[in-house]
Amino acid sequence: MAVRKEIDGSASVPEFYGKELRWQRERAGLTLEQLVEGSFYGVSYLSEIERGQRRMPPDLARHVDQALKTDGFFARRCGDVRKARQGAHAAYFAPVAESETRALVIEEWANALIPGLLQTEAYARAVIHATHPLALPEEVDAKVHARRQRARIFDDPKCPEYWVVLHESLLGSPMLPSAEMAEQLDRIAALAHRRRIVPQILPWNDATRHFMTSSLKLMEFDHEPPIVYTEGMYHGQLIDDPALVRRYHKAYDRLRAAALPLEASLALLDQAAEEYRNGGRSTGLERGSLA
Repeated sequence: MAVRKEIDGSASVPEFYGKELRWQRERAGLTLEQLVEGSFYGVSYLSEIERGQRRMPPDLARHVDQALKTDGFFARRCGDVRKARQGAHAAYFAPVAESETRALVIEEWANALIPGLLQTEAYARAVIHATHPLALPEEVDAKVHARRQRARIFDDPKCPEYWVVLHESLLGSPMLPSAEMAEQLDRIAALAHRRRIVPQILPWNDATRHFMTSSLKLMEFDHEPPIVYTEGMYHGQLIDDPALVRRYHKAYDRLRAAALPLEASLALLDQAAEEYRNGGRSTGLERGSLA
């Protein structure tokens, strides 16, 4: 029999919300299965909300209020939990960061920036300064901290299977001084050597030019349908339509097939990092250098 885990409602807003939900459900004499009956959600989904691990969607909150006769309490508090979960992340990205913690597989296409999960503190700070030039120091610190916290999934022995395709131009467009850029590339290689990630470099390739307009993240889960996330500089879109997700996945498979294999990609990362350390790396790669 599974051991019941007590919820510390003082830990955070989501934990408080989840503890109240469990208390109200048990007071009504309902099981998790009975409470989700008639909704579009599963038992594991509701269980994770009770443990403070997942946000309550507004439609589920309204269903819960009706089933538990709680006079709209959970619907009204949805916004508080959403804001608490968002933290320093942009509102459109907060659900993505939350989904990363549950993903079994994460696949990324990086066209313009090294993905946030792989960024060193120096690289993250440079990106944030570039995109939010008027942000106060404490706001920048909070954003950097939030980004570094996301990367802790690689410290978990059960971290998701992570594939990333990096465009060749990312190696030759440094956002940092040479020593810090070398450190950034070393981090990617180190994660690969620890078997935490599988990075591949995509050479200059005209056939993939139409993929250069936006980045791409695909995530697969145990008890949820897969999703796709695309992002511009100040906006992002989550896609869960099954037909569109399949199309994006096929497109990603084509990118991965065109990319260099792992060993060659690691050799290129190591070479670029060494050149940055020795001051021999140029500010850009000549087109066709890997062809």
